[in-house]
Amino acid sequence: MHLSELSHPNQLHGLSTAELEAIARQIRERHLEVVSTSGGHLGPGLGVVELTLALYQTLDLDHDKVVWDVGHQAYPHKLITGRYKDFDSLRQKNGVAGYLKRSESRFDHFGAGHASTSISAALGMALARDRRGEDFKCVAVIGDGALTGGMALEAINHAGHLPKTKLVVVLNDNDMSISPPVGALSPYLNSLRLSPPLQFLQGNAEEAIKHLPFLHGELPNELKTLKESMKRLAVPKVGAVFEELGFTYIGPIDGHDIAGMVRTFEQAHRTEGPVLVHVATTKGKGYAYAEADQVGYHAQSAFDLATGKAYPSSKPKPPSYSKVFGQTLVKLCEQDPTVVGITAAMATGTGLDLLGKAFPAQYFDVGIAEQHAVTMAAGMACEGLKPVVAVYSTFLQRAYDQLIHDVGIQNLPVTFVLDRAGIVGADGPTHQGQYDISYFRAIPNFTVMAPKDEAELQRMLVTSIHHSGPCALRIPRGEGEGVPLAEEGFEPLEIGRGELLTDGEDLLIVAYGAMVAPAMATAGLLQEKGILAAVINARFLRPLDEALILPLAQRIGKVVTMEEGALAGGFGAAVVETLSDHDVLVRVLRIGIPDQLVDHASPEQSKQSLGLTPHQMAERIITRFGAPLQSSLPAPAAPVAV
Repeated sequence: MHLSELSHPNQLHGLSTAELEAIARQIRERHLEVVSTSGGHLGPGLGVVELTLALYQTLDLDHDKVVWDVGHQAYPHKLITGRYKDFDSLRQKNGVAGYLKRSESRFDHFGAGHASTSISAALGMALARDRRGEDFKCVAVIGDGALTGGMALEAINHAGHLPKTKLVVVLNDNDMSISPPVGALSPYLNSLRLSPPLQFLQGNAEEAIKHLPFLHGELPNELKTLKESMKRLAVPKVGAVFEELGFTYIGPIDGHDIAGMVRTFEQAHRTEGPVLVHVATTKGKGYAYAEADQVGYHAQSAFDLATGKAYPSSKPKPPSYSKVFGQTLVKLCEQDPTVVGITAAMATGTGLDLLGKAFPAQYFDVGIAEQHAVTMAAGMACEGLKPVVAVYSTFLQRAYDQLIHDVGIQNLPVTFVLDRAGIVGADGPTHQGQYDISYFRAIPNFTVMAPKDEAELQRMLVTSIHHSGPCALRIPRGEGEGVPLAEEGFEPLEIGRGELLTDGEDLLIVAYGAMVAPAMATAGLLQEKGILAAVINARFLRPLDEALILPLAQRIGKVVTMEEGALAGGFGAAVVETLSDHDVLVRVLRIGIPDQLVDHASPEQSKQSLGLTPHQMAERIITRFGAPLQSSLPAPAAPVAV
């Protein structure tokens, strides 16, 4: 059977190990072919090919449920559940999603873009199954660091207290950080420990023996010793932890031995209560470059399969906002040893890997544990450090209570740098950073800001670190505007002070962060129509520069707000509320992300769909306010800089 013939995972049933290994090779070939062409996650999926095939060999996917953690390790799952032919469209507009999506396939039993959710979801399905008297298997596959998330540990703690609830958790351990060497002894001891005779001894026979009249309810020491000795022999230290939490532990087993995993999964399905199967895999398996650099090849843009190197850009690009942030923070840490950087397992993505290399003592990676990162930073601030927490906007949502309870209410000087704020493109709705403007507006004591370019990012970072209260700084994904950067001596900004970039009499545009450059482009297009717009770079969401915005709004009478975030409770809403609170009753057009999910596509395609390009915004402005009379001011050749 060829991979392209698979439309249902049940077609794997009855295939020999050799046939499954042939399909595994085809999965890797297809995976590498597509990701090297269009980009995407690479290492996680390559590491679970055999695991996926072996697991699905033991399940009936017409009834049984599999919940994958994160989703980017589920590319092999997608390839054997009817998406082979469409896989070329991975992460492209209207194509196959980069994460699991219930609306995409009936085999995507639970949507997953953020980590550590699988065990909770699978346990919920198992409890619903038992409640309804149904009979199907529930399996959670967790790995790629997701077990460091507190939510996963909470779910394990709960499941361990449900000894009659059948649930299988597969731990995909792909870095061997907690695994002893995999060999023949461990599987043998596990099979012996979980064999029917010993299970009988540990269960019914144990109870029967204890109730013999001459034993007075006690198990003989010889039998106790046999039981405990077998457990100590078969279960390594990490397994003992899960056993103490109420799970039956099996492993570690070789995650690339299909036959061995099939036997193990069948054994796990027969075991009563919650079971954890510890599978040791190699991230990036089958592609030498990905195996050698498991961090660098976690996800890749398009690259040359033969060399493993990314295709060079056709023209030089400005440095990314993440890189500028990382380099600037390194300078600030060099100058001030009380400044520290914190990341939740996203060092490379946020630019904090630069700090980790330069000043490892001032760098902390807490794993996928955003809640812990925020409260740990609060504790550091209590003792005089100046913590900078770098986290993706979408992931900081997971620590909202900590932002309020541990930082905001206590007014602690913690800086949050929100990477990937706004439209992020191919990762889809689970990763769009469209909500942080709204969720930060309500948190007490926070100063919230966004730069118009990478040079202003430098100034905002030093402003935040020197401020006596909490600050949040949002930066977009991708390269900056290409403006000159300061090497040191970064000049702080006056908090709450925006800047007037151009003046005009017909329209006031108030733009925030990444929308400042498009606002200036829009103003240029409007000027060609004889409409002179004043443009404000707001800089600050909290506090708004009322002294700048209110007089101009009162004088001009037409206001447009621009933001790359959700309109509901967003920046435009803040401006409207400020105008209303001061009885400045003017016409306002808010431009941003409407009340809808932004699906996977390129950022440019997403902005086009949302009407956020300069041409679209200029047309919306003219449609809303009509073509005004020519300004009495002479029309300059370009917007006048103030």
